[in-house]
Amino acid sequence: MTDNSEILIRNCLLKSGKSLDSSQILIKNKDVDAAFNRIYYSIFYSVMALGYKYGFITSKHTQLMGWFNKKFINEDKVFTSRMYQIYKTAYDNRQDSDYNLILISNKKWKKLKKP
Repeated sequence: MTDNSEILIRNCLLKSGKSLDSSQILIKNKDVDAAFNRIYYSIFYSVMALGYKYGFITSKHTQLMGWFNKKFINEDKVFTSRMYQIYKTAYDNRQDSDYNLILISNKKWKKLKKP
């Protein structure tokens, strides 16, 4: 691992922590859409740090997710499949909250059709 990799890993982990802290504030303020975004990015930056550590670099979110699943869930068995499911659900929630109109009614999420 190069010195640059160590810096990138450290920066990713700092960003992950900041995103997680932000998500807690957003949840307290009932800004669920923004919280979904920050929760996902907290996970994303942590996995990106793993990518830098193991020499896997990509700009594609789904490629990083696939690599994580292959390496750490299926091959090395560092994590259970539940960890991948949490990552995938966070990604899906972020996608929905960023790109779909969402209505909160009776504590249930409902997607609205795009106009």
